Amino acid sequence: MLFGEIDPPQRLLMGPGPINAHPRVLRAMSADLLGQFDPEMTGFMNQVMALYRPIFGTQNKWTMLVDGTARAGIEAALVSLVSPGDVVLVVNFGRFGLLLTEILQRIGAVIETVEAPWGEVVPLERIEAAIARAHPKIVATIHGDTSTTMAQPLEGFGALCRAAGALSYVDATATIGGMELAADRWDVDVVTGGLQKCLGGPSGSAPITISDRAADHIGKRRHVEQGIRGADTVDGQGPRIRSNYFDLAMIMDYWSDKRLNHHTEATSMLYAARECARIVLGEGLEARYARHAAAGRAMTAGLRAMGLTVFGDDRYRMTNVTGVYIPDGVDGEAVRMAMRELFEIEIGTAFGPLQGKVWRLGAMGYNAMKHKVLLTLAALESCLRMEGFALPLGEAVPAAMQAWDA
Repeated sequence: MLFGEIDPPQRLLMGPGPINAHPRVLRAMSADLLGQFDPEMTGFMNQVMALYRPIFGTQNKWTMLVDGTARAGIEAALVSLVSPGDVVLVVNFGRFGLLLTEILQRIGAVIETVEAPWGEVVPLERIEAAIARAHPKIVATIHGDTSTTMAQPLEGFGALCRAAGALSYVDATATIGGMELAADRWDVDVVTGGLQKCLGGPSGSAPITISDRAADHIGKRRHVEQGIRGADTVDGQGPRIRSNYFDLAMIMDYWSDKRLNHHTEATSMLYAARECARIVLGEGLEARYARHAAAGRAMTAGLRAMGLTVFGDDRYRMTNVTGVYIPDGVDGEAVRMAMRELFEIEIGTAFGPLQGKVWRLGAMGYNAMKHKVLLTLAALESCLRMEGFALPLGEAVPAAMQAWDA
């Protein structure tokens, strides 16, 4: 059977991600492919490395891409940092902290956790106490967990890890390009991200930055595969990284002047990542962070003006994703369906203990715009009325407009 040409609806994605890709990114992805070792191609790779350093807030040499979704970056970081039997402390305050433990279990790590209820974050002093208790080799955390809409404060986090002789890992999938990342100031060793949220691109490429300290640790585990070894190849003395594809030692060699033929770079995704970074830096980081903060304020104010209860601790809310309780007596999935079918707007459901209790509304990247927030709030107001929920009509949009400019 020959299926029809792909022609998706022009839907406004106002959930926790993915979001609508910026048109400039889609245009960049349509450019011709190049051979992976063409000078033009390796030149684009070097440009990507340079473009992502300020976005990560770092001078790290090893700032590059892992081919695959954001989870590819997470798994590459963990499998390359962690050997079986290593003690790893996970800062867990939502679904994606649990994901770190899932990946680490498969690696064979000894996992310790320090936890907060969903809707809260873990205070730094509790992380410090957990490090003293567990003596970990690695400490891993999420920056912004879209499952709970909370952003873990990271000032001082890396310093605690270094003082204890531990390496640090941060998953910034949901915040890169929308909230400040400061890898060098935070003194963290490895940070990974994804394109599909605040960077305004498609899923499929994972930016990563690696400190010299972490690169040295990973280099001790280098084992170059047989088919591409040279006479002068020297392997590390540490345990071999237990994934070939996610082996950061070989991926770093691929991105280095060695151009080790580890894999074939996903050319169109590299074009996408490059254009995402150009858009971010062209807008200016401070301006971009301010726009996301304004969008988050507006969304939160509009939801509260409808009489809805916003989920989580206001002090630590991500700027780009807002959780809101589904009102009693309202069919949450019916509202989401009406939003999608009547207004072509998608909002998110929730996971785990919040499933069926909370909607998640995002305003990030290309969608962190005033008119898109206002359209979403107006549509939600209408759909709630259709479900029989009594709310103050016409209050959400003015409240959001006022909050945007606050």
